[in-house]
Amino acid sequence: MLSRRNLILSGLGSLAVSGVGAQGVYPQKTLSFVVPWGAGGSNDIMARALQGILADQGFSVIVENVPGGAGSIGLTRVANAAADGYTIGMGTSSTLAFMSLGKTALKNEQFDHLVRVSVDPLLLVVSARGPHRTLEDFVAHMKAKPGGVSIGASGDLNPTHVLAAMTARSVGAPYIYVPYAGGTKILADLMGEHLEAAVLKPSDCKAQLDAGTLRPLGVYANERLAQLPEVPTFKERGHDVFAFGPVVQMGYIVAPAGLAPAVRRRLTEALGKALQDERFRKLADQNAFIVDGLSGEALAGEVGRVGNAIRDIAARAIR
Repeated sequence: MLSRRNLILSGLGSLAVSGVGAQGVYPQKTLSFVVPWGAGGSNDIMARALQGILADQGFSVIVENVPGGAGSIGLTRVANAAADGYTIGMGTSSTLAFMSLGKTALKNEQFDHLVRVSVDPLLLVVSARGPHRTLEDFVAHMKAKPGGVSIGASGDLNPTHVLAAMTARSVGAPYIYVPYAGGTKILADLMGEHLEAAVLKPSDCKAQLDAGTLRPLGVYANERLAQLPEVPTFKERGHDVFAFGPVVQMGYIVAPAGLAPAVRRRLTEALGKALQDERFRKLADQNAFIVDGLSGEALAGEVGRVGNAIRDIAARAIR
């Protein structure tokens, strides 16, 4: 027969395994989901979609938009929060680039990496009214006008800028990089033929692609997109744009480093289930992003590789 002491110890062990502590079964209160970008953007839309789906699993979630510093202001709030499972945030490749290049004091080690939300295979896009119908056409144009062809993207030293630079490097011709504050002006300049090409997410230009006003020439990915099966990858056409490692535009969820294992497991499982929900899958299909559910140490490793690749390209291929 178990002694009173053994019964107590047995009960405590069960609580630890199931994620129960002095506060009860996790979660016991509302989670703060920090999106370090403004309302209405793609990361905000994904977070709010997950917010509703997680409610079905017993999670109360408030989405907080904390923009600034290419995402570093919001993620700093996450890094400095208590590691109790009640604060999570949306990491992105853009913030990761800032971290890798030392433009913020944030470090990957300040976070527990939970699950990847999205991968946006980027596209090289031109005006449908222009002369370039294929990637080969555009490559020939770059070689014929070295240093005279413009490629635009949002921001500096982020994945879109990096891949614009790697396009020129793989072609063997210099180019003119045109940074923009956002996608709206890029689209206007492309369609007005003030800009010759741009690196964009499919979700940034889907309406224009569907309307036939913009033309996709190549996908920066290892495989073609299911939503754009006719568009070749750069690799297919003999251009190594990942010579220094993987460069992907991705969103992933982090928490402050040091989550209790049971809490981390419960949170990761809930997020993974939400990503597989048909409502989130529909959002992914509509916006042509990939959901692979990469999590834990595998995700942390991928984050490290992407950050290293961005750092190396910035040092060796961007002038």
